[in-house]
Amino acid sequence: MKTVILLALVALSAYSVDGSHLVVGNVADRVVLAHHAKVEYNAIPFFKRVKSFFYSSPTNRPIRGIQALDTEHTKASINITAGGIGYPFVNLRMKSERGHGLSYDIGIYISPDFI
Repeated sequence: MKTVILLALVALSAYSVDGSHLVVGNVADRVVLAHHAKVEYNAIPFFKRVKSFFYSSPTNRPIRGIQALDTEHTKASINITAGGIGYPFVNLRMKSERGHGLSYDIGIYISPDFI
């Protein structure tokens, strides 16, 4: 029990250190890149940009990993609003910091056919 609590605290502290990237699930071992997208939106002075990204698997296979990297290294935030790991779809909501644009490199990973 103590080990589970310790691992949860370590995971939460690692997540809070860098809030601009989103890496969920398995993106390195025994998965295949199903979809890759570069999402970019220009800045509007004094405003925050809020945009959504939608992915749905054409073969209805569940998602095993999601990787969204902020290529401009700003204080933008990204979160999953629907679907995600274990679902065949995902909705991502991106929000820039005031006066900055958005630039994310998004990868959606699924299990290969032969597993």
